[in-house]
Amino acid sequence: MGISIVVTSGKGGVGKTTTTANVSTVLASLGKKVCMVDLDIGLRNLDAVMGLTNRIVYDIVDVAQHRVVVSQALVRDPRFEDNLYLLAASQFADKYVLDKESVGNIVGELKQRFDFVMIDCPAGIEYGFQNAVSIADGALVVTNPEVASVSDADRVVGILESMNMPITPHLIINRIRKNMINDGTSMKIDDIVNHLGIPLLGIVIDEDKVISASNSGQTVVFDNDSDAGHSYQNIAHRMLGENIPLNLSEHTKKVGFWGRVFGRK
Repeated sequence: MGISIVVTSGKGGVGKTTTTANVSTVLASLGKKVCMVDLDIGLRNLDAVMGLTNRIVYDIVDVAQHRVVVSQALVRDPRFEDNLYLLAASQFADKYVLDKESVGNIVGELKQRFDFVMIDCPAGIEYGFQNAVSIADGALVVTNPEVASVSDADRVVGILESMNMPITPHLIINRIRKNMINDGTSMKIDDIVNHLGIPLLGIVIDEDKVISASNSGQTVVFDNDSDAGHSYQNIAHRMLGENIPLNLSEHTKKVGFWGRVFGRK
């Protein structure tokens, strides 16, 4: 039985989809069987980031409405043999076409087949968010070092903690700018971690290579010269229980490891 992890934030535009794509890619490259599930109904973009749009025939709404079975809707990423798949969102359906029961049944079936089911959550804390987090075993909360982003993440953390997930929610601080950290014009990493009160899994440096990779349907994790790529690599390794220190090419403080059994309580 695999585990389901929702990638969420509350705020739009913080990098949830990019995080889902890059972390999933690393896990697959390490031999784990991974399925990415896009629950951002109507605003589908995980397939574009992964370069898989032309391979999509069916989506999660087709499965939920019993037009096809799950295996027919899965899109295999040919770059990772049989380890990485995508279940796409619908571009045209109304978000209310899915409910917790249908999403739960689909994710439950995927957990029978995959080690990780990585769920790309829509922005906000309303209907789509509720569907996504209700069926997750754990969460990656993505935030940027900005007051509005951290405030929204704080609201999400409160909701997640009230759910008593089997796996403790963990934090990823995305789009860190080294020059702003150094000159004191950015929120400090320790302040963000202390404010949100959940373990830090990783920080990701803001760099143009992430955008250019996404625009070409690639992930940045295999660019050896990319700080962001190294950050995503380290995040995935920590998810597998490896004790990798954080420093500012990833920070300086050892915090937030998932531990021997993915941080299970």
